[in-house]
Amino acid sequence: MLRINDRVPDFEADAFVGSEIKKLKFSDYRGKWMVLIFYPADFTFVCPTELEEMADLYPKFKDLDAEVFSVSRDTAFVHKAWHDNSPAIKKIRYPMLADPTGKLCKEFGTYIEEEGVSLRASFIIDPEGLLKAIEMHDNSFGRSAKELLRKLEAAKFVHDHKGRVCPASWQPGEDTMEPTLDMVGKI
Repeated sequence: MLRINDRVPDFEADAFVGSEIKKLKFSDYRGKWMVLIFYPADFTFVCPTELEEMADLYPKFKDLDAEVFSVSRDTAFVHKAWHDNSPAIKKIRYPMLADPTGKLCKEFGTYIEEEGVSLRASFIIDPEGLLKAIEMHDNSFGRSAKELLRKLEAAKFVHDHKGRVCPASWQPGEDTMEPTLDMVGKI
């Protein structure tokens, strides 16, 4: 399983994107931020609410020079069928990666062996390919795309401003900190 600051290996996967099925490689996205959102399965209940919220915020992720990828164990053909039949999924413009063998799920530690599906999980990868954030939880409740966007903004800020850190619930434009010994015990 990958851990924070591990280099994410290159992967190739089929993806439904736009109106096509394409082969995508992570290495083609080096130099950009990548956000992976793993979910259990297509044609389910909570998943379309999350993927729709991400679709609504996708332009903001793109503005931050990030590419979003959704990932499930379904094939790219199933992604297309879902896209063609669901008003929520029809909004998606980001690549929907297919992981029918579970290779990506296993590498990222989201695979539920007994069920053959993925946990709900999000990963932020920096332009050098280093894993910067992980969020993983039970499949019975959805994640917040708004919070994932905020985490990307914070990760991007500290990446671009070496030596600075972002306090809890930091939002762009708010004060950041430069950790020093003088600050110890004074916050």
